Amino acid sequence: MAGIDEAGRGPWAGPVVAAAVILDPVNCPDGLADSKMLAETRREEIALLIRECAIVSVGVATVEEIDEINILQATFLAMARAEAGLPERPRVCIVDGSQKPKLSARTHMVVKGDAKSLSIAAASIIAKTVRDRMMRDLALEHPFYEWEKNKGYGAPAHQRGLKTYGVTPHHRRSFAPIHNILCAAGAR
Repeated sequence: MAGIDEAGRGPWAGPVVAAAVILDPVNCPDGLADSKMLAETRREEIALLIRECAIVSVGVATVEEIDEINILQATFLAMARAEAGLPERPRVCIVDGSQKPKLSARTHMVVKGDAKSLSIAAASIIAKTVRDRMMRDLALEHPFYEWEKNKGYGAPAHQRGLKTYGVTPHHRRSFAPIHNILCAAGAR
């Protein structure tokens, strides 16, 4: 059985990342919990433990894909890529949320699954740590948006960066705040 979760549906910038994790029931790391409930350093520590004792795969949908097919479909695409990347095909996938992606395995949805299932919690930790690392790397290229801190969400520093430096190729143009900036710039 694989747990699947995503990170990055709401930010204004960066990809959406999903992870699929098959835990070893006799060698499960301590501290598994919803990634949002863990401090960043603790998430990183647990992510290393998960990778040592579980089967892990990550799927990514790009900003271009998000803008082309919408964030929900891009999330489903990232989840399908994560499942497809597992070296062992799961018979069942349990997925956080209420909307079902098209996966090859039988799929069960679990609302608030990252708080109810260790497999989904592990997937949430992997997805979040991978995406956070991606955003820290992008922040090195584009330091004026403070993505290393806000991870692409519409925080005040990110908004100031947009006002001063404009939209980057890593911004989701289909998201209303970015779309509005681009429309206002085109109107000038």
